[in-house]
Amino acid sequence: MMLLITAIVCFLASVALTPLVKKFAIYIGAVDKPNQRKVHQKVMPRLGGLAIFISMVIGFAIAQPFDDDIATWPILLGATIIVITGVFDDRFELSPKVKLLGQILAAGVVIYAGVQVPIINLPFGTTINLGIFTIPFTLLWIVGVTNAINLIDGLDGLAAGVSSIVLITISAMAMVMGNTFVVVMGTILLASTLGFLIYNFHPAKIFMGDTGALLLGFMISVFSILGFKSITVYSLILPIIILGVPISDTLFAIIRRIVNKKPLSAPDKSHLHHCLLRLGFSHRQTVLIIYAMSAFFAIAAVMLSNSTLWGATLIIATVLLVTQLVAERVGLVSENYRPVHKLFRKITASSRRSA
Repeated sequence: MMLLITAIVCFLASVALTPLVKKFAIYIGAVDKPNQRKVHQKVMPRLGGLAIFISMVIGFAIAQPFDDDIATWPILLGATIIVITGVFDDRFELSPKVKLLGQILAAGVVIYAGVQVPIINLPFGTTINLGIFTIPFTLLWIVGVTNAINLIDGLDGLAAGVSSIVLITISAMAMVMGNTFVVVMGTILLASTLGFLIYNFHPAKIFMGDTGALLLGFMISVFSILGFKSITVYSLILPIIILGVPISDTLFAIIRRIVNKKPLSAPDKSHLHHCLLRLGFSHRQTVLIIYAMSAFFAIAAVMLSNSTLWGATLIIATVLLVTQLVAERVGLVSENYRPVHKLFRKITASSRRSA
């Protein structure tokens, strides 16, 4: 009951704070101007993530009496560093190196507090003890997921909605596993995000900006470590599948830039949402399609956590195949990059000739 009350308070706080943050963003000049890479056609206030953050802090203040985990304060400190980085970027457009430094500093705080991935459990009883690579791997995970959420923040309500689906999945699975800490923190952030989403869904009145996208990515990366590090199997695979949309979009972006011989940091207009828009889907339809994709990954993760070894192998193979087929169909790498489709055509043509 206390968690429900806390969630309601966070939701209402986010609903009340977002219009105030919008006015503040316009006042200080934290606005997003249209350009050739962006979908919106008018100047929009950003910094909306500040409302999510303040609402989340309010929730943590209320929840603290019944959730006295040692990781709470380091996580809040890391989140504060991330938000400060995002606020400055939304206002002054920081260089990629400065933003990365802020992310590394935030990650370093939680890693120092013990939020780490020392062991990776894989299928068929394989266990990898990371040893001296524990800290570098954890840092790579936190920074990678943080930026993956940031990369999908390209349409009204997209990052907030996908993050909400991810938070629902992580919190629900943590509840089943008896991880109260992740349930409480995940629910608080979810309620704060949903309150903001009221103003951010198409047509958006405010963008979350890097303040929100970096915050959500950072918190989700931390929750995924805390929520699944005690699992005896698939400790890394589960959060990867749950985060299937942002992670796959990021991976295909890397492949696309390698294939096209462009720098990995080079911006482009070929992310998943751009590709769906080019196929003729409306803004709202594109967002809902990606929501559905995120829900597909969430369901697959839940099924995986309750599957036998061979059943889990089948689920993973299906997820990988579907992801590749969708990427080829929408042209995530390029219009001519269709290895699986070409293989299917060869097999079909070969079977026809033999018949």
